[in-house]
Amino acid sequence: MGHTVKDKQKLLNRVRRIRGQLDAIERALEEEQGCMDVLQQITSCRGAMNGLLAVVLEDHIRTHLVDAEVHEGEQEDAKEQLINVVHSYFK
Repeated sequence: MGHTVKDKQKLLNRVRRIRGQLDAIERALEEEQGCMDVLQQITSCRGAMNGLLAVVLEDHIRTHLVDAEVHEGEQEDAKEQLINVVHSYFK
């Protein structure tokens, strides 16, 4: 996914924040914190994952579908890939 290179550092920073949130969830479970604390951390992590997905997905749409130089079959492949990603997200 070469088009993510331009925002590579921003994406990596997001992933590192998500990793930190996952670590916090693990610590909360190990420390037997209250379920509301754990649930809040889980929803925060899920929101961060959704945000990361939205950024990468938007860039994919713009790069491969909206602003793409159309080569034979390439745009159709990009559409199918996008549909597959959306389907797998909602499983």
